[in-house]
Amino acid sequence: MGETLDDREFQDLVDQDFMRIEDAVDELDVDIDIDSAGGVLTFTAPDQSQIILSRQVANHEIWVAAKSGGFHLKKTETSWYCDTTSEDLEAIVNRVFTEQAGLAVFN
Repeated sequence: MGETLDDREFQDLVDQDFMRIEDAVDELDVDIDIDSAGGVLTFTAPDQSQIILSRQVANHEIWVAAKSGGFHLKKTETSWYCDTTSEDLEAIVNRVFTEQAGLAVFN
């Protein structure tokens, strides 16, 4: 049930979501290093563990890599969705940041 996107639309949507996540993490009251390069967002938590968000242009997915595993999300009509965990992007981001940095990104 994925949304049909061309590569440009995919890139634009990912850019918007990555910027939103980066801005929200930047507002957290915890020291998290953020590196954005080559379409990849890398967050380094205070314990030096990393959370990595990457765009997979070939299959129009966002991949999230964290201590608890890897998650592949496809665009639906309303959000980015992971079939494996039945979570959307915000839920996965909140969960992995809570696990690794001690607090959620989104309220």
